[in-house]
Amino acid sequence: MRRLNSVVAGVAITLGVVACQTPVGSGDGAARAPAANAAASAAADTQWTGHGRDSNEQRYSPLKQINVDTIKDLGLAWATDMPEKGSQQSTPLMVDGILYVTTPWSYLNAYDARTGRFLWKYNPKVPREIGITSLCCGNQNRGVAYWNGKIILSTLDGRLVGLDARKGTRIWETATFDPMKDAMSITGAPRIGNGIVFIGQGGGEFHQRGFISAYNADTGKKLWKFFLVPGDPAKGPDGEASDPMMAMAAKTWKGDWWKTGGGATVWDGIVYDTVNDLVIFGTGNGAPWPAEVRSPGGGDNLFTTSIVALHARTGAYAWHYQCVPMDSFDFDNTSPLTIADITVDGQKKHVVMQIPKDGVFYVIEAGTGKVISAKLAVPFANWLTGFDKNNNWAPILNPEANYGKTGKGWYVIPFQTHVWSPQSYSPDTGLVYVAIRNASYGMVAKEGAKMGNQLLSIIVGGPDATPQVPRPNPAPTGSWLTAWNPATQTEAWRVPNGPTGSSAAGTMATAGNLVFQPSGTNLIAYRADTGEKVWQGAIGVGQVNTGPISYQLDGVQYIAIAGGPNSGARVAVYKLGGKAELPPVAAPAPQPVLNPPANFGTEVQVALGSEKYSQNCSICHEGGRGNTGAPDLRSSPFINTAEAFKAVVIDGIKVEGGMNPFKATLSNDDVEAIRAHITALANTQKNAPPRPAGGGFGGPGGPPAGGAPGGRAPGAGGPPGGPAAAPAAPPAPAEPPVGLHQ
Repeated sequence: MRRLNSVVAGVAITLGVVACQTPVGSGDGAARAPAANAAASAAADTQWTGHGRDSNEQRYSPLKQINVDTIKDLGLAWATDMPEKGSQQSTPLMVDGILYVTTPWSYLNAYDARTGRFLWKYNPKVPREIGITSLCCGNQNRGVAYWNGKIILSTLDGRLVGLDARKGTRIWETATFDPMKDAMSITGAPRIGNGIVFIGQGGGEFHQRGFISAYNADTGKKLWKFFLVPGDPAKGPDGEASDPMMAMAAKTWKGDWWKTGGGATVWDGIVYDTVNDLVIFGTGNGAPWPAEVRSPGGGDNLFTTSIVALHARTGAYAWHYQCVPMDSFDFDNTSPLTIADITVDGQKKHVVMQIPKDGVFYVIEAGTGKVISAKLAVPFANWLTGFDKNNNWAPILNPEANYGKTGKGWYVIPFQTHVWSPQSYSPDTGLVYVAIRNASYGMVAKEGAKMGNQLLSIIVGGPDATPQVPRPNPAPTGSWLTAWNPATQTEAWRVPNGPTGSSAAGTMATAGNLVFQPSGTNLIAYRADTGEKVWQGAIGVGQVNTGPISYQLDGVQYIAIAGGPNSGARVAVYKLGGKAELPPVAAPAPQPVLNPPANFGTEVQVALGSEKYSQNCSICHEGGRGNTGAPDLRSSPFINTAEAFKAVVIDGIKVEGGMNPFKATLSNDDVEAIRAHITALANTQKNAPPRPAGGGFGGPGGPPAGGAPGGRAPGAGGPPGGPAAAPAAPPAPAEPPVGLHQ
């Protein structure tokens, strides 16, 4: 059952932006006077009350005091540092003069949006022990939601908390799953639609079963829950209660899939469609990764790697489009979604748009799930050979890419094209602004193989991790900011970003004909129509990947951004005529010094350490999983004694900075073997000429450097029934895959 698009007719409901919506049934929404509507709309234009500003998540500010002519006068209004360490991915909100920013471990900080004066902090007291069991890829939090005087915070350990927006005091709290039972976490921002909070969870790599759930925003009461993969057939069609949709989905799975969870977690992209009263969201990869392992014998595996729509008030199924059936490549569709009205071939279309990890830009009718178009936004792909337009643009899979079936492995391209970084859409230009990466990754299937405590069933390290197929031919790699026309599926302009981690940074468009995007230690503004760089301002801290926002207070427009490296983060806010100075930057850390202890351990012990390092450590400490700032362990002082190394790896003394303890997966002997392996590498490096910058370590067969593109599949650049590929990216140095997951 490759596609099922069920169109359910209903009454269109348009209630405006999130902050001004009235709950269905409250009585005063439809009766609001035109003048009141205008006032509410004007107030909404000056605020940033949702993750994507309004429910459409266009990340477009209608403010235009700051524009292409005045931006030369843009300067710093205020800035402040945040002490929490870890992966910084928050989009701030600004409501009624207060700026809200989340930080790692789900802290929430509130500031006076005019001056930066600190107001209060909410600490949800997330137990750090979940770092051992439940965190796939970091301790980050992407932001909060606002509703009716309340800030809604999601926590890493699975709670939703309703806070008084002025005081930061708790009003209600509810658990979305049992952290003692389910190895899941929440890193995404909650979304609000018509008084309902929508939230998903991550954890597919821990063999969890994905779902999305909804709660009353005023009380926290659970309203409904929708599973995304079928459960144990012995317990009913959905594993808990009778559900015809799960009975339908079960027909697309083979074997004992429920024993490995299934995946399809909803760890980010969610959007509320006010026109159709639908919640539309993307689902994650299957678990484990190779389709042949989790569902031997085939099957599309609904609803993995799909875009799904449910009726917001009831959670009833509306439609879905499965972007990658039988996904074996970690091709989550949880990247940001954007709703807009565009004109295609002379016809107005109300659409939802997404460009996820698989490199395809999708334009879909929001009310029906009918695909209008799907086209590669990267030079080429080798996981598909085209699209079947007569079957709602179903992808035509490349059978050679089914590495779980062939047993040869595969170098998939593209890989991680667009993950979580925010995209924006300007109704003025009709363009979507999004950071795109072009890279490749090698995968070899082995049932039961782990990466740390994640059950991926792919080989992560060692010579067996190298695919037994030709490495793809070289091609332009790297990343760029692209302006994409969804109506014509063409690229209007692009700006090379290079190979750095900040190249995946989020964007914001404004009515001032501007697009803002951070890069390195700076915030940069481009003309929205041409891509010309018109301004650059210092943030002062590097590795900022988040998206900026804009708001207005007392007639003054501000641009704000929050982010930074693992070692600390900053909020920076700009306005015309701003003269503030950035806080003093901490003295740079001294250059790492290779001062390891003498080599120790037997040959067998060092070999074990190499194996365990590849499986548990290399994905961060060689840059492969996007934990920006993870140190080169060869120069770490913690390798000098067994006690110090164990304190980090087993006891978790660095957990606040994002270093999860490995008590659940590594023994003391394993850890000492890893230390012996790193020590040997450090001494080898100490006595050898310096290597080129950017080199990783950890033994052969680790993840290949990203950007080694795959061979072109027949027709993938301009496949039969499918669109032509985008122009090739400008050459850039190869880079390791960044931001692999949530």
